Amino acid sequence: MGEITLRRTARQSGPVALAGTARPGETVTYRQGSVPALSLRTGEPMRAEIADAACWPADTSDAGMNAPHSALAVPLRARGVALGAALFTRSPSREPFDADDLLLAQEIGAQAAVCVDNARRYTHERTTSLALQQSLLPQMAPKQPAVEAATRYIPANSQAGVGGDWYDVIPLPGARVALVVGDVVGHGVHASATMGRLRSAVRTLADIDLPPDELLTHLDDLVTQCRMVSDRTQEASRDVGADFGEVGATCLYMIYDPVSRRCTGARAGHPPPAVVRPGGDVDYFDIPAGPPLGVGGLPFETADLDLAEGSLLVLYTDGLIESLRYDLDEGLERLRKTLSEPMPSLEDTCDRVLNSMVAGRARDDVALVIARTQELDSKHVTTWDLSEDLAEVARARELASLQLASWNLQELAFTTELVVSELVTNAIRYGGRPVQLRLLRQDTLICEVSDGSNTAPHLRRARMFDEGGRGLFIVAQLAEHWGTRQRPEGKTIWAELRL
Repeated sequence: MGEITLRRTARQSGPVALAGTARPGETVTYRQGSVPALSLRTGEPMRAEIADAACWPADTSDAGMNAPHSALAVPLRARGVALGAALFTRSPSREPFDADDLLLAQEIGAQAAVCVDNARRYTHERTTSLALQQSLLPQMAPKQPAVEAATRYIPANSQAGVGGDWYDVIPLPGARVALVVGDVVGHGVHASATMGRLRSAVRTLADIDLPPDELLTHLDDLVTQCRMVSDRTQEASRDVGADFGEVGATCLYMIYDPVSRRCTGARAGHPPPAVVRPGGDVDYFDIPAGPPLGVGGLPFETADLDLAEGSLLVLYTDGLIESLRYDLDEGLERLRKTLSEPMPSLEDTCDRVLNSMVAGRARDDVALVIARTQELDSKHVTTWDLSEDLAEVARARELASLQLASWNLQELAFTTELVVSELVTNAIRYGGRPVQLRLLRQDTLICEVSDGSNTAPHLRRARMFDEGGRGLFIVAQLAEHWGTRQRPEGKTIWAELRL
């Protein structure tokens, strides 16, 4: 049994403060045999008369006439864990502590220990939730040709804990981009974990290039399944006091095409996005308001909007516009006025929006995405309409080769001609009218062949003596990525080649 060193968290003294007493945040050492040391080691509250300095902390050995003469030490324990000790002392001008004082101090210590442990648990859960949230969110918006984007995430300041707000900027085939914001019901680690599952699901569904309404339908099914599993788990864990919270979410999913400059969006119980025109006019994109995810029963609808180059798309969660000081409509109007004032950069715009709308009072998490639209003009995109004659395959190869020469990409001519030949041949043989070839030049070269059939091709490995079945396999070997996306009037097969 030796000395015990603790970190002082709080101190309150009478009119005459003890000389040399450690301040909150500093360490203090209790000698062997002192009242606090004995109380912590035995786990029992103790009352003692202090006869000499040997029974007092080392930093008060020179307290002189003000040295305490009576002390109470109460160990702070909660849920079987020793958290520290509460120490009460009296100076020579007061009567020594008696048994009633010890009983009162013990009751105070028991209540204080529970409060300290709750605060410790809350801090740990908030830190864990915030770390999980930050690790699941993208660290920065990826650079791609469709939009220039800036993002922000601010956790809630309330005692409710970190919520499940998220955002994402997802590159799509054809130089397009998907912009996503979502908000999971509840707070804490469970909400953050649910957010991670939904964000991963959105990325997976976006990878197969679903339109916004179909993507939200699949996401709604996933949330419904998660809710059913959560209800069963909640029922099974009720005996141990576990609380997994309610499963539900809102989401806004938008796709922007820099070639057509068209934005298509759908939302599930989420606030509408704001659109800032190049002249400074601010409107809200009137997307039909579908039900929140997990409710089911109602379909999601899409809306289209043509945008001029340089327009701003502003996606956010409800924590940005909701406040105890004003209603939702006033919050939307405040956001409109804030966005109408031009700023030199997207980062400055994000900061201005947050400073104006939140200003350190975030009752709920806030996720914000501001994207400036860009355009791929005729210098980067070329399109040809083809007939259903197989003789068009040779013409398609020649057109692609000439276009690559004008782009100074002759080194890709052989590979591109081979990819174009295979894709156009498949479209003419197995697809339907109209057949179209498109080349897009950006950080990569994208070859797209569209036809009027909705039947998606499948990659297979031809056997030794098979006469066909090698076309898509060759494309997959030559291309960095390849895939298929459905369109209202057919499908598009694309292949992305590294420059």
